[in-house]
Amino acid sequence: MIDKPMKIRRTLVASVAAASLLLTSCSSAEDSSNSADSSSNSAENTAADNAAKESGELKLEDNNGEQTITLPVEKPAVTDNRAFAVLADWGVELSAAPLNLIPESLADTYNKDTVAADLGSHREPDLEALVAAEPDLVWNGQRFSQHQADIEKLVEDNPVVDFEPREDKDFFEELKRHTTALGEVFEHEEDAQKLIEDLDAAIERAKKAYDPEKTVMAVNTSGGEIGYIAPHVGRTLGPIFDLLGMEPALTVEDGSSNHEGDDISVEAIAESNPDWILVLDRDGAVSSDEPDYTPGKDLVENSAALKNVQAVKDGNVYVAPKDTYTNESIITYTKILNEMADAFENA
Repeated sequence: MIDKPMKIRRTLVASVAAASLLLTSCSSAEDSSNSADSSSNSAENTAADNAAKESGELKLEDNNGEQTITLPVEKPAVTDNRAFAVLADWGVELSAAPLNLIPESLADTYNKDTVAADLGSHREPDLEALVAAEPDLVWNGQRFSQHQADIEKLVEDNPVVDFEPREDKDFFEELKRHTTALGEVFEHEEDAQKLIEDLDAAIERAKKAYDPEKTVMAVNTSGGEIGYIAPHVGRTLGPIFDLLGMEPALTVEDGSSNHEGDDISVEAIAESNPDWILVLDRDGAVSSDEPDYTPGKDLVENSAALKNVQAVKDGNVYVAPKDTYTNESIITYTKILNEMADAFENA
């Protein structure tokens, strides 16, 4: 016979178990409800996006506020150097572009035979040609950002968007934002996502390959001279220091994004004795057909002041693709990072 205290204990256990089952059931119901709500919200957002596209309208936030774009975009004018390689890869035709800013590597795609209106250069833009082209959208940016207000006045009700990476934001996150927006505007969302995934993979490769005990110097070759590219802010290569956690061989106050690099003597660069030198060959992008052009790699490796630098002695001099200065797209950065990973791995 079971005694009374044991019976009471078993009754309590059974009650607690029942209560636990009830709470679990309620919790599961709440979780299911929350999950259902989340799925419902996601479905509603997706439906709203799809409805907007079906109605031919896209709303997105660029550097200047909310923009409303009619889809599909059929006559885009593009002034942003970061966009050309991506759009060429997607087969997007342009109604207008500054042809002398088109990277040489893309000249077979975008030229006077394929682009109706040549907008000149950012220094002397031909905005009358832009008006004559009657674009239904202007993708503005980089060198042409300074002309935003004038362009907006001229194209009246058509949108002028600018996704140039903002200075107070992480550069590579901004580059992804730029690419995502290109995908949305030109209806290549999956292609844009693939470009972002390729960039992320290249970043991981380069991070893994870089030896944090090795110091790095970035330089710019312009006008046959060697200039210093500051970590963090310097043109093209500066943000890669933060991205990969690279140790600068030399840091200076008030570094800039000057297109010729900062005015630091070659002797000061040599004295810092970097293990690696990264080169942005500006001349290669803008004046490689000039008779006095000297490739950036030759300028560095043949410099009397740099001949005893560790990087030069070890052959650890990496030069970015020749057209980088005029083609700073996500495709360019992915290539740079993969090539740097190759160089670090094979050193």
